[in-house]
Amino acid sequence: MTQIFALHSAYAVAVAVAAIDSGLIASNAERLLVPFNTAQVPETTIGIDELPTLASLRARFDRCEGLDAVVAPLHPSDWAPGEADLPMLARLFARAWNLDDDLELFVQSPQVAPAGTLLSLFPHAKITIIGDGLMTYSPIRNDLGRAVVERIGRVVYADVVPGVEPLVFTEAGAARVPVDPAAVRRVLAETATADLQLDDLADGTRTALVLGQYLAALGLISTDEEIRMQQQMVDRAAEWNPRRIVFKPHPSAPPSVTDAVRQRAEQHGAQFAQYRGTQSAELVAERLDVVGVVAGFSTALPTVHTLYGRPIAAVGTARMLRQLTPFENSNRIPLTIVDALTRENSPYRDPERLQLLIDAVGYAMQPVNAEHLRPRAEELLATLPAPERTRYFSPARLARLRLPGAPPPRFVDRMLRTGGGVGRMEELRLTIGGAQRRAVRAWKAVRGS
Repeated sequence: MTQIFALHSAYAVAVAVAAIDSGLIASNAERLLVPFNTAQVPETTIGIDELPTLASLRARFDRCEGLDAVVAPLHPSDWAPGEADLPMLARLFARAWNLDDDLELFVQSPQVAPAGTLLSLFPHAKITIIGDGLMTYSPIRNDLGRAVVERIGRVVYADVVPGVEPLVFTEAGAARVPVDPAAVRRVLAETATADLQLDDLADGTRTALVLGQYLAALGLISTDEEIRMQQQMVDRAAEWNPRRIVFKPHPSAPPSVTDAVRQRAEQHGAQFAQYRGTQSAELVAERLDVVGVVAGFSTALPTVHTLYGRPIAAVGTARMLRQLTPFENSNRIPLTIVDALTRENSPYRDPERLQLLIDAVGYAMQPVNAEHLRPRAEELLATLPAPERTRYFSPARLARLRLPGAPPPRFVDRMLRTGGGVGRMEELRLTIGGAQRRAVRAWKAVRGS
């Protein structure tokens, strides 16, 4: 048997290795790592097949066969061969990679290329999903078809939100396989390397860590809003009374963001340092023994809290929940989780209550793929106070899905709402037309014509 791990992020590699070390993935198979780079400009980044910090993790696999060079000059995300070419390509890959007929594919993003292409290339392979951070807690946004969905047997994920299960492919009956946080912590520790900047900063100074996400690049907020949001993160970090604030910006963030954060930190009388090294946010937080971590809705927040017990805080989540469009935006579940975990006096600290919230939001996002979650959504919304309801659900979405708490329909909505496949306005027009025809027939009968 051959296990093909088609992965593109260091986080997914860490989760896969932690699952292997924990005995959650069968050991009686050859393990083939197929890394690929999904950065918009792959040449400007280092892929997981070359990152020095992942050397010991890559050693868990028997072989490594990079995909980028194979599909070049295509970008891996653009690799979508025609259906007629798939059988030929399958034979070529089987020969080049020395594959046997018994295959299992481990992928983190099955809905897009190149992972989706590999699923089509090997139509008889079993499929396991490797969790991709908090995105795994969202329902799948695309209909992958029965030929794919019926082969998905399990979802392996880092259990960074204890007591809460991810929604992805619950409709397919895929088993949930949580990886113990302690196992993930041990694997992440292996990725730590010598870092002179961290060594200099790890001097015992009381430090808070601020993480940048560069949400403006995703089109979620404007650059000015991003800067204000980062400044508010510094304000929140200052509540922990640190002597120093360390800022880990997004690699693509412009210098203006760092300048704004620096100025805000100095206004609070704190020292400022920027970290642009390759260590993960979780390892930076642990190495510096931080008093807390602030971000927007980064996956690092629940991870650093669960794995290392560090206090966490988030900024701007309520505003982002209102502004995020469309409602089915795949960032909504990560945003909801971070908001529920970090808001003051959160009513969702109990895992069962948080699971109910995630199920309800998941159904509202994807009412077709997550149709089985409608009773859960109705259960929550029937008892949710209005402020909580409007925090996580738009009135328009509730009205469209006819869920509890939806605003009363306007007259125009009632007229346009379908009933038995016919709009109310059209139904009224047909009724009036029928009455007119009956009146004409009656008048003709009276006149004897």
